[in-house]
Amino acid sequence: MSFETPLPPYNASDPHATFVSASCLDLLLIEIVPMAYRIAGELSIRAPESKGAADEEEQREAAFRRLETLGYRVGQGLVERFSRDRPRFLDTLDVIKFLCKDMWTLLFRKQIDNLKTNHRGVYVLTDNTFKPFSRMSMHSSSEAVARAQPFLWFPCGVIRGALASMSINATVQAETSELPGATFQIKTVTSKSGL
Repeated sequence: MSFETPLPPYNASDPHATFVSASCLDLLLIEIVPMAYRIAGELSIRAPESKGAADEEEQREAAFRRLETLGYRVGQGLVERFSRDRPRFLDTLDVIKFLCKDMWTLLFRKQIDNLKTNHRGVYVLTDNTFKPFSRMSMHSSSEAVARAQPFLWFPCGVIRGALASMSINATVQAETSELPGATFQIKTVTSKSGL
């Protein structure tokens, strides 16, 4: 999967390469959150132990799990496809840089605007003009920020899936304080071995 023009680092010679319209991806990202809420609502009504419609928090959690899982699989697939012809990454920072430059460009047609790290496994990625938020508007900015939060769950899953595919176990949290900006915080989880 790629956008309109393949670039050399993305294996342009692949005869099985498929291309996706950027506007189709934008529309998918717009519709994926309402779809996740619809499915969560339908499944909660069908459940035999359910006493009618699930409360709002349960539906929100079910939608979060669905979106994050979908993003996780997309992140794994993108890394499998677009990192196979690259030299092996030497450390976690190289993987995060790949994510900020190449993966983000593939998905959102721009690089991450800012990357900060404390060199202890915490990385903060800032995108000042996050593409899925570019068309959002509400009457008040607080309403917009609250309604925009679910649209960050899928990209969190993409980041976590991409990192997992490169053998980095991490948690990813996202927030927005003003549209169209988004901040993603990645905390790598170190395994405790040799106890």
